[in-house]
Amino acid sequence: MTVGDDALDVLFRKARTHNVWSEKPVTDDQLRELYDLMRWAPTSANSNPARILFLRSREAKERLRPALSPGNVDKTMASPVTALIGYDSRFYEHTPRLMPHNPAMAQNFMGPEKKAHADTTAFRNGTLQGAYLIIAARALGLDCGGMSGFDNAKVDAEFFPDGRIKSNFLCNLGYGVHEKLMPRNPRLGFEETCRIL
Repeated sequence: MTVGDDALDVLFRKARTHNVWSEKPVTDDQLRELYDLMRWAPTSANSNPARILFLRSREAKERLRPALSPGNVDKTMASPVTALIGYDSRFYEHTPRLMPHNPAMAQNFMGPEKKAHADTTAFRNGTLQGAYLIIAARALGLDCGGMSGFDNAKVDAEFFPDGRIKSNFLCNLGYGVHEKLMPRNPRLGFEETCRIL
């Protein structure tokens, strides 16, 4: 089964990173629908390490402001929602429930000698889930503006002080002002990035 050109345009070919936002709000129901869609996409060992804070209130955005790079402040403060995408460093505690056919899989990530493997798995799959969030948001009619221009240590101290969850990246969500889009930047071609062996 394939999707049509319209869907491919919405998700990839005509999708853009937005920096200027309309005042149209994003509702709780939309955010729940967004998560409900993205959660079905695959992660290794069904790890599901992503943890997301949807920052919508003025107070939450002000808590984020000191950690933002100067070029990301205005667009983040103006966006209806900023998704703070993090990952749970102890995701494996949920493995028995998420892999009921193989609950012993959790042992692959537990213990000091396996910490590096657990950290890599959490970061890799949390990043993957953040990408799924962007695709799901676009599929639901929302525009996105993903960002890595912020101080992770400041964000973690402010929003995840117990150290279990680590911040990964930010993604502004809402309804972008299409007239304010910058010209699209080029992408590398197949021959520059891929080989078939």
